[in-house]
Amino acid sequence: MKKVALHNLGCKVNSYETEVMRQALQEKGYQIVPFEEEADIYIVNTCTVTNIADRKSRQMLHRAKQKNPEAVVVAVGCYVQTGRGQLETDDCVDLLIGNNRKNEIAGILEAYLNGDKADKTLSGTTVPDLKNGCGYERMQLTRTAEHTRAYIKIQDGCNQFCSYCAIPLARGRVRSRSVSDVLEEIRNLAAAGYREAVLTGIHLSSYGTDFEPGNPWGKKNPPELIRLLDKIQEIPGLERIRLGSLEPGFITADTAARLASFPGLCPHFHLSLQSGCDETLKRMNRHYTVGEYWKSVEDLRHAFDSPAITTDVIVGFPGETEEEFETTRNFLEKTRFYEMHIFKYSRRTGTAAAKMPDQVPEEEKTARSDALLRLEKEMSREFRGRYIGKEARVLWEETKGIRGQRYLLGYTGDYVRVAVLAETADRKVGELETLAVKDFLTDEILLGEIRREEKPGRCL
Repeated sequence: MKKVALHNLGCKVNSYETEVMRQALQEKGYQIVPFEEEADIYIVNTCTVTNIADRKSRQMLHRAKQKNPEAVVVAVGCYVQTGRGQLETDDCVDLLIGNNRKNEIAGILEAYLNGDKADKTLSGTTVPDLKNGCGYERMQLTRTAEHTRAYIKIQDGCNQFCSYCAIPLARGRVRSRSVSDVLEEIRNLAAAGYREAVLTGIHLSSYGTDFEPGNPWGKKNPPELIRLLDKIQEIPGLERIRLGSLEPGFITADTAARLASFPGLCPHFHLSLQSGCDETLKRMNRHYTVGEYWKSVEDLRHAFDSPAITTDVIVGFPGETEEEFETTRNFLEKTRFYEMHIFKYSRRTGTAAAKMPDQVPEEEKTARSDALLRLEKEMSREFRGRYIGKEARVLWEETKGIRGQRYLLGYTGDYVRVAVLAETADRKVGELETLAVKDFLTDEILLGEIRREEKPGRCL
């Protein structure tokens, strides 16, 4: 029995696909071992969203070959699509598998092991050309490494072509998973005990737009994603539904109201911003203005009571002046996000931004990034602090040692992490519970207290 080790890099879509590959290999009799151990086959699901992601992908592939020079090292996914030329000449990599072929991992491995080891792409068949369109890659997950939360991939590809982004080159055009397939997977996972489903995709807001081409969001009432949520909420055993990243243009007063009508939907929304300056947004080829983004935030805050709104911001985009950066910072301070993911602009080959003039020096990118990270920490603590002295509904997910004591940890619906001392909590992972929040345990975790119920004949 051959030993296989898998390592995932990048987004939640990649995480889902890694779980599917792990499941497929187990079903074929492979023994799955940790990536740190010696294995016969190493599989790295790569990422190419930034130059750093490319470098990390190469590092993990090289580390695998160092662990066992005789092992078969397999590069899979996004970096394979965009960096195929580099990987084909890399002696540390034995086999390349692109996107839209991950569900065939077991068969491709078997063909490689029984065939010509000199050909990294099996005569060009394992790295598809995604530019000319392709169908949705069908995958079906029956279990995940998570014990309470299941990530569900419902969409792939992107048609936006933001000027800085290589993802359309790596993932191809928008394609959506069938409603019946999504529902079948979630039903099975809910029956297996998973309490929360997180819907993910490369461009989640575009879900279903390929079902009826020519119908973007807002032109169809309601959008296909809303229709899907309406069906998911009826699945027995499922307590929570959480959404991945959304485009601000998807959120209108109507869609926000529809989202608020679903009892199990978590009030946690990631709206990609990238810049708080209209001039920068134009160069990025983003399809909204700062005013339109603000309207989407207001619509969510009107429909939900203090929803958690998170975002992405790129600093140092070509041509971003100090004045444009300050405009962005002022907008972030005004909006008061729960969390922000701050990225320094990364020049990606094949994108329009890579050829733009006025590239910002790295030291300036770092200074701007540091300034926004300090702001992010302040705003995040402010949002978490709203829970102190109040009650929170928490889904317990794990036990963990913190500062020499064991704690039971979980998340609220708006993704605030809460902990209680494990010795005082006769609870199990996977249970939902309402508790009182006392204070901060750490900057990232709140400390909760289990409410004691009075029982006749007992002195509490």
